[in-house]
Amino acid sequence: MSSSLDDNPTPFSESPWLTGLPSPYYSDSHRKWQKSCRDFISQHLGPYALEWEDEGNVPAHVFETFSKHNMLIPNLPAPLPIDMLKDMGVTELLGGLKIDEFDYFHFSIYISEMRRFGVGGPTSSLSTGMAYGMPPIITYGSRDLQQRLLPGLIRGETRICIAITEPGAGSDVANISTTAVKSECGKLYVVNGEKKWITNGIWSHYATMAVRTGGPGAAGLSLLVVPLLNYPGVTMRRMKTMGGTTSGTTFIDLEDVKVPVENLIGQEGTGMKMITNNFNHERLAIAIGVNQTARVALSAAFSYVLKREAFGKPLMEQSVVRHRLAKCGGELESLSAWLDQLVYQMSQVGHHPGGAQQLGGLVALAKARAGIVLDECARCAVLLFGGNGYTRTGQGELVEKIFREVPAARVPGGSEDVMLDLAIRQMVKQFQAKTRTLGKERL
Repeated sequence: MSSSLDDNPTPFSESPWLTGLPSPYYSDSHRKWQKSCRDFISQHLGPYALEWEDEGNVPAHVFETFSKHNMLIPNLPAPLPIDMLKDMGVTELLGGLKIDEFDYFHFSIYISEMRRFGVGGPTSSLSTGMAYGMPPIITYGSRDLQQRLLPGLIRGETRICIAITEPGAGSDVANISTTAVKSECGKLYVVNGEKKWITNGIWSHYATMAVRTGGPGAAGLSLLVVPLLNYPGVTMRRMKTMGGTTSGTTFIDLEDVKVPVENLIGQEGTGMKMITNNFNHERLAIAIGVNQTARVALSAAFSYVLKREAFGKPLMEQSVVRHRLAKCGGELESLSAWLDQLVYQMSQVGHHPGGAQQLGGLVALAKARAGIVLDECARCAVLLFGGNGYTRTGQGELVEKIFREVPAARVPGGSEDVMLDLAIRQMVKQFQAKTRTLGKERL
């Protein structure tokens, strides 16, 4: 058996189903889509990713190219908003994939291919806003809000970001302090506060923003679409980060920003519910991308130790080197198999409220686990590359960059310790609720 793309891929560089091994999850449609994604991304993004990351910017024409070919739409959760896309004349994606056939495995393939070149910044610069800022509008927004904003966002004429995190509240979403107070006329929200570490914010026309419209705690939160670029009262500055420099991480200051009440998503006080439901999609996407990055790091190390000699023989002939690769490889393939299972479960029940709630703890756990596995694989790669892995240029340039991006896997979307705690709390809650239900049924 052989891959349709490479007859002899480096071990750990590809998911097992791409090496010719059978899988119950992937169909011919998925294989065709994977090839289309790889061809397109390899042409327009992959070869330039390291260069752009060094420069700190992805050229504007890249976003335009991806938008023109509808290659940002796959960032959205499956199933896609079919009626809206058809109204815009979009019936197919790249390679002839019908939009009504797009499922969570097509989504997973797209995310993996976008991260196949290792560094996450260039991918984030293109996709994060649409991936996480648009879904709440699609799912909960009014018809008017959808008609005003979504066509321009889909066509790439305007851009959006998700703005939850603040200087004093990150994973602790319920304690955000940015306020949105209705004006005396009742036609506007006046927004005041700060948002920090907002990916894509610096070039976004809008933000799907968590604001406080009520009292303290989760019950006082709402989601509001807040205009950003060149909008009165909004000041934005780009933040320097240790990795992912091209992703446009932004600090946003909001001073008496006047926003039409029609920009409210859903109802006041329902923001936490919408944010939580959006987290499953975000965290699964992060885990899938991080898993692929771990593949890049470990397979790069594998290739390197095959050719690098020390003490008169290739490093691969040292048992300690093989042990390191084996240990990380086992962690990586276990995570990959678990993610396939979660993707299948999301495709079956993830869009149902009960299913989304049931999967929340598992997705949080997988997101945390992905960061841990990447940390293991990246450290292994740097150690096996030796001095080259510590150097920002040359043979170890890629693994050095990946190593610096590990915190970007373990913190955004819910920091690791919070995710681990959330996962168990969710499981306890569900177990106790079911125990009570079963107890009542026996009475």
